[in-house]
Amino acid sequence: MEKEQESLKQLFQQEFAKMVAVISKQFGLEHIELAEDIVSETFLAASETWGMNGLPANPPAWLYAVAKQKTLYHFRRHKIFEQKVVPEIKAQQPVNTDPDPVNFSQQNIKDSQLQMLFAICNPVIASEAQIGLALRILCGFGIDEIAEAFLTNKETINKRLFRAKEKLRNEKVQLIPIDNTLPDQELDNRLDNVLHIIYLLFSEGYYSQTENTILRKDFCIEAMRLAGMLTAYDRTNRPKTNALLALMSFHASRFHARETNNDTLVLYEEQNTDLWDTALINQGIRFLNNSAQGNEISSYHLEAGIAYWHCIKEDIPEKWQAILHLYDQLILINPSPVVALNRIFALYKAKGKEPALQEALQLPANNNHFYFLLMGELYRDLDNRKALLNYQQARALAKTQTEKQGIQEKIDSLP
Repeated sequence: MEKEQESLKQLFQQEFAKMVAVISKQFGLEHIELAEDIVSETFLAASETWGMNGLPANPPAWLYAVAKQKTLYHFRRHKIFEQKVVPEIKAQQPVNTDPDPVNFSQQNIKDSQLQMLFAICNPVIASEAQIGLALRILCGFGIDEIAEAFLTNKETINKRLFRAKEKLRNEKVQLIPIDNTLPDQELDNRLDNVLHIIYLLFSEGYYSQTENTILRKDFCIEAMRLAGMLTAYDRTNRPKTNALLALMSFHASRFHARETNNDTLVLYEEQNTDLWDTALINQGIRFLNNSAQGNEISSYHLEAGIAYWHCIKEDIPEKWQAILHLYDQLILINPSPVVALNRIFALYKAKGKEPALQEALQLPANNNHFYFLLMGELYRDLDNRKALLNYQQARALAKTQTEKQGIQEKIDSLP
């Protein structure tokens, strides 16, 4: 029984989003909640049947067959099938053919998910709701998981998703094929949103804000899968798409070195470089080379370059000079507090603590615990009393227990 439940949980995350995307593509986004209900009913049926009879020979095929039956039943019952699908079939197909109204072929699944991704990233939907919808509709994460990721409760997430879906209906957002019928300018605008959502999804996984973990690999893997889908289509296989994939590949290569068995964060300088994944580093280099076409240099290009240099094991001066140079360019197009802090750390590594400390003191004070953590590092061995005060402030502001524990270890190691 436990085996069936564990397999069902994995299948839910893998297949839920695919089935919702296919059904929504066929019947329209205005019926997305009905599509979710149908797929949820399918998994409930699987739980009951597999619990008694064991796993079928081909679990995804079983799910697709049951989902197809339930879809036709629900939409015929509400007369949506006759009103929407039958006229389309008659218009597009010869009279004597027997088309499949719910097509779960691998190609249609990919097409449906890509169209869903572009629909969710429509600018009419608030950005915080976009990533919630992406997690739910495109990645198959449950409401509990999304609430935990956003450090909020299920009710808040449900309301946020409800408003987003209502917006999809009211604005009559359509699932548009990513072919030549979509104008280049509109495609570019949507693609920027899509890449940003994928970037946020990976970032949430790579530096999780949940209380019980510092790394959500499942979020990162889903982000990389979605970006990989974009490279399979000529119109979305852009240099910036490849740059984002390169960035994520380089970061993902350090998964195993970045956390301990008890889920404690291992800082970059303390990581065992033998645990870095060489295959992912090489994959990142390939995508980085692909991104070098054209004249555009996006923030993804610069961040991917920085991540590449972080995959160089030797701590040589050229490494940190190159990283600092890239941060000098990045801060011009993305002058965020996080970029500013990371640039100062690179300055410290390239030129020493004193010039880095001078620039750090010019930054506006904020309630970001990373700022005080950096200040603690810079004051360490120069003024340990100030280092202690900054570490203590960082620990007070840290959001997760794993962060607090790591900062406490730094405090304990002060002379």
